[in-house]
Amino acid sequence: MTPTPKHLAKVAESDRPPIPRVADERETLLAYLEWHRETLELKCSGLSQEAVSARAVPPSTMSLHGLVRHLAGVERWWFRIQFAGEDLPLLHYSDDEPDQDFDRLDGDFSEALALWRAECDRSREIVAATPSLDARGVGKTTGEPFSLRWMLMSMTAEYARHNGHADLLREVADGATGR
Repeated sequence: MTPTPKHLAKVAESDRPPIPRVADERETLLAYLEWHRETLELKCSGLSQEAVSARAVPPSTMSLHGLVRHLAGVERWWFRIQFAGEDLPLLHYSDDEPDQDFDRLDGDFSEALALWRAECDRSREIVAATPSLDARGVGKTTGEPFSLRWMLMSMTAEYARHNGHADLLREVADGATGR
């Protein structure tokens, strides 16, 4: 096993609380989602603009920068637009350019990270204001209802999948591996 660089180990130990092994359903769902959100940020920490924007596995257009942009859009789509019913434009998407989250890395990465953090904060507010995991949203493309419980599980899976990509991208960027 390759040791984790000291700056990453320090962040992992101090900024990511452990997921409770004994908790109610809501606390468990939120802990897993927060852990994955923090993992994404950890994978991007300490890298240059060039490194986070590097597309390390051609022909893929995926990069850490693109992942952050993509997940900002996913947070907005699920929590704000579909669940809370807010009337907002999509982020980094249009019918003419559906993959602009990964394809167009214009702007500074710190701006993309700030936008992602703001979307996560708004998502947290929406969840905090929703007392029941059985509360419903409606899929904009299908018209089908879904529960907050389902959405939290779906978002955790989305982050887990992309954190796997982030692991590989980070390892290519500077050799860092691990949590």
